[in-house]
Amino acid sequence: MKKTAFVLVILISLLGFSACNKTKTIETAHLDAVEALKARGTLIMGYDVQFPPLAYADDNGELVGYDVELAEEVSKRLGVTLKAIPIDWDDKDNELENGTIDCVWSGYTITEPRKKAHSLTFPYLANEQVLIVRKDGAVKSFSDLQGRVIGLRSASSSSDAINENPSFKNNLGDIIEYKDNKSCLDDLKVGAIDAMVMDGCFAYFLATQTGEPFDVVKTPLSSEEYCICFRKNEPELRDEVEKILLEMVKDGTVAQISTKWFGHDVSLIGK
Repeated sequence: MKKTAFVLVILISLLGFSACNKTKTIETAHLDAVEALKARGTLIMGYDVQFPPLAYADDNGELVGYDVELAEEVSKRLGVTLKAIPIDWDDKDNELENGTIDCVWSGYTITEPRKKAHSLTFPYLANEQVLIVRKDGAVKSFSDLQGRVIGLRSASSSSDAINENPSFKNNLGDIIEYKDNKSCLDDLKVGAIDAMVMDGCFAYFLATQTGEPFDVVKTPLSSEEYCICFRKNEPELRDEVEKILLEMVKDGTVAQISTKWFGHDVSLIGK
C-alpha cells in the first residue's frame, strides 16, 4: 500500500509538472510573436501592388497611401520599422504562412473562411464592390450589361460579389479573371472588356483623382469590410496591433490620416 501510494504521488507530481510546463509554453508562445518582432526590429507588411489610395507608388516612386501611413505609425509605436513588400495577391496566404511577411495589410476583406484560416483584426475600413466602366463606353448601368464581357482580379472578393448576385451574373456574356488590377484596367481602357468589378475605394480614386477615362456605376454589387490579416497562431500580434490602433483613434491620429486620404474620417476602428 505504501509503495502504491508513493507511486501515485510521483505520478500526480509529474502530471502537475507537465501541466505547469505546458502552461508556461503556451504563455511563452503568446509572447514570442510580439517579442520576436521587436527583437527583429521590423514589421513586414505584404501589400497588393498599386492599390490606391491604400498603397501605391506615387510619381516619385515612393510608396504612399492610407494603409501605408497607418502601418508606419503602428510600427513606430511598436518600436520597429515598417518594411512593405509587394506580393502576388494569388499567393498572399503562402507568403504569410511561410514567414515572408508578418501580415497582409492591403484591402483584405473579412470573410468567414478567412476568419477560420487566419487571425483577423477588427474592421478598420468599409468598402464596396462596384462596376467601373469607360466614360465613352456603352455601359452606364447594370441594365446595359446584357451579353457584355466583364473582368475582375482573380482571388479577390469581386468574384464573391458576382456569385452572390445571380441575376447580375446570368445577364453577362463572359467573365475574365486577371492576375492583377492593372492588366484588367488596361483591357478596359482599350475596349477588350466592357466593365470591371473592383473595390470601390480604388475605383473612385481612379475615376476622380487620376484623369483616367473611367466612370463608376453608383449602385454597388456588395458591401464589405477590410481588416489586417495575421497568422492563425499569432493572435497576440494581432491583439497588439489592435490595441495600438485604438490608441491612435483616441489621440486623433487615425482621423488625421483618414482625412488626408479620403477628405473626412472614414475609419471603422473603435466603432
